[in-house]
Amino acid sequence: MTTVIKIPKSIKLVTPIDFEGKKIIEIKLDFERLTGKDLIDAQTHMALNKVPVAGIIEFNKAYLAHVVAKASGELYETIISLKSKDFSTVTMCAQGFLL
Repeated sequence: MTTVIKIPKSIKLVTPIDFEGKKIIEIKLDFERLTGKDLIDAQTHMALNKVPVAGIIEFNKAYLAHVVAKASGELYETIISLKSKDFSTVTMCAQGFLL
């Protein structure tokens, strides 16, 4: 029996951030709009930047941050600037969606 995990459409940040003059208080997530190309682009970006991947890529936080960026329309740099609790929350949402 497969268990379906409900992935939220947005995450209200525990600790809002200012990124490039923009106050970020919430990350909206639309994983359904992602394509296979988006996932390959995320993986390619990691390879070009020599980010090491050991094991299953869907467990790699850098990859998941790219997926969150694509799903949210935010910059990758915005996502990795989130405070650790918020970063973990949004990347776990991506992981839950992918798996």
